[in-house]
Amino acid sequence: MSAWRSVVDWQWENATAGALAGLATVTFSHPLDVVRTRFQVHDGRISNLPSYKNTPHALFTIARSEGLRGLYAGFYPAVLGSTFSWGLYFFFYSKAKQRYLENRPELSPGLHLASAAEAGALVSLCTNPVWLVKTRLQLQTPQQVRPYSGFHDALRTILKEEGWKALYKGLVPSLFLQVTHGAIQFTAYEELRKAFIQLKSEGGEGSTDDSLDSIDYAALGATSKLAAIVSTYPFQVIRSRLQQRPSTDGIPRYMDSWHVMKQTARYEGLRGFYKGITANVLKNVPAASITFIVYENVLNMLKLAKWKDQ
Repeated sequence: MSAWRSVVDWQWENATAGALAGLATVTFSHPLDVVRTRFQVHDGRISNLPSYKNTPHALFTIARSEGLRGLYAGFYPAVLGSTFSWGLYFFFYSKAKQRYLENRPELSPGLHLASAAEAGALVSLCTNPVWLVKTRLQLQTPQQVRPYSGFHDALRTILKEEGWKALYKGLVPSLFLQVTHGAIQFTAYEELRKAFIQLKSEGGEGSTDDSLDSIDYAALGATSKLAAIVSTYPFQVIRSRLQQRPSTDGIPRYMDSWHVMKQTARYEGLRGFYKGITANVLKNVPAASITFIVYENVLNMLKLAKWKDQ
């Protein structure tokens, strides 16, 4: 019962810490996000995007030809989406854990997995339109015909030209991605954190979260994120390809997830499903470390402030 009360008490702190963590993460890593998205949709056939040799070449080329604006294309929806996504994710995740903790002393790995999967699905439903706009803004180049001028213009144009359903393109792979990626990452994080605490307790450093420092949180975040990336990356490629802007005649390049899978497997093989993974790892592994360092430290600060007020 005490564990249940503990989770209830810190729900809003979880949401606040998660939102701040997401904001710090996207600010640091956005140029790599642009590179990743452009690699993901470049299928080697007809494309209005330039061809890049590798991640450093892509960063240099975008900086030279498009400047800082190109490297930070789609930054506003990225900040909006990441801040809300992390805030909602940690909130839904803590709510799910609260529910599962009733009449239980602690959660099993299976219940951590269920909590993370539930949170991922809810976040995906809430934020898919934001991610679609972000993807389209990131894929714009100076040669783009009728480019979006920004986030709000993109929303208006999509609604006018394609209808509201277009805002949910890529929702199916996004659901699979959010549920599986988040479930793998948070389950790995929770179990590794238990192992870290146990190791430190055996070394006489205490047996609570207070025994972990920022280096520990960085290692936990990076390791759990890497496991999730390798397992779920093909869903990201499928989603990005579905979310591309249709051609000037209104015909989308891919009709659905199955069409993306067939075309990618036929023309690019397994490698096509992992395009951009280098930029993705460079972006997300350090970013996950930052996220969990900020999250855990902000959460501890909020708890300390609340205790002082009591």
